Amino acid sequence: MTSHHTPSADGLGFSPEALGDTLGETAGVAEPAAVTVVIPTFNESANVRELLHRLTDSVPARLPCEVVFVDDSSDDTPAVISEAAQDCPFPVTVIHRESPEGGLGGAVVEGMKAAGSDWIVVMDADLQHPPSLVPDLVATGEKESADLVVASRYLPGGSRAGLAGGYRVAVSRGATWLAKGLFPRALRGISDPMSGFFAIRRSAVTAEALKPLGYKILLELAVRCRPGEVAEVPFVFQDRFAGESKSTAREGLRFLRHLVGLRTASPLARMAAFGVIGLTGFVPNLLALHALVTAGVHYLPAEILANQFGVLWNFLLIEVLLFRDRRHHRHWADRVGRFALLANADLVLRIPLIALLVGQFHLAVLPATTLALLTTFVLRFAGTEALVYLPRRDGTARSRTGTARSTS
Repeated sequence: MTSHHTPSADGLGFSPEALGDTLGETAGVAEPAAVTVVIPTFNESANVRELLHRLTDSVPARLPCEVVFVDDSSDDTPAVISEAAQDCPFPVTVIHRESPEGGLGGAVVEGMKAAGSDWIVVMDADLQHPPSLVPDLVATGEKESADLVVASRYLPGGSRAGLAGGYRVAVSRGATWLAKGLFPRALRGISDPMSGFFAIRRSAVTAEALKPLGYKILLELAVRCRPGEVAEVPFVFQDRFAGESKSTAREGLRFLRHLVGLRTASPLARMAAFGVIGLTGFVPNLLALHALVTAGVHYLPAEILANQFGVLWNFLLIEVLLFRDRRHHRHWADRVGRFALLANADLVLRIPLIALLVGQFHLAVLPATTLALLTTFVLRFAGTEALVYLPRRDGTARSRTGTARSTS
């Protein structure tokens, strides 16, 4: 559901002549650049009124502005926003999502799709991101011809003071090091990839390429969209104005899954991860084999049964880590059956292939086995992608339904 509050001004249709003293005269920019402030909210009714008040005080009249809230709340946050928006000099839109797909990152992408400005500023609703910095982010981007401007806690003059406790500071710092270590090229020039406060040109965003999961939307944008020139400004991470942090251990796990998904986005990287996951399957396989043989089961049926434990283990891991975004194309039972069939076909194919390599091509047993393992691995990976996780051609794949919207 979408609701709008539009003031009597002309929305974003400003011209430099009508603005008088333009943003360019104070920031070295030729003319003011319109900005859409995208704010994801989840039960932030105690903060949004003060947030809009500070945005009104911070954004100069010469800077064309609109605010888009994307709300996943279960409280009265949308109603509070609509009421507070009556006093704002700029348009305020509320998009309420009944199904919060993608978490906070998904909400931001939804807001970006609704943005009507050259610049998009993303910030939190809890006032830990100071609204007074919004004009500076846009001005810096225009002045330095940047595609992305990040508000960084790690520049001189910046601070992470608002992080509650040493544990959250350590987690934030560790997540930053991990992300920069995994994506050194994509995050070059970004000292704070965990920041949720940044400005990006709308032209630098390819919304269709984004697959957000949880809080860290800047990391998603930097890796998948690869904006060109990057600039940074320091900022002090503030204390929450009201309410409690939404950061949880569950969000930490989603972040790790997100990192794996980003790191394995290319087919080659995905194949390597598929191989590593396959190796981990030896552990449940051997444990099950030991238990079955100890229980008196003959080793041949025990081998077959134990192999199924490894298959199930591998299936669960690739579901969560490699193909999370493709699971909706088929029912879970269909995916399990196809994956198990491919995994067991690998076992059936490998023995005749080894016999062929040894008998016809006179390879020694060890290199023949190695070549057979590599061949069946590549075939199983290709088969898993093509037969388990690709969309159906007949158009009967299950699709995720979007939230219906009405405009008032």
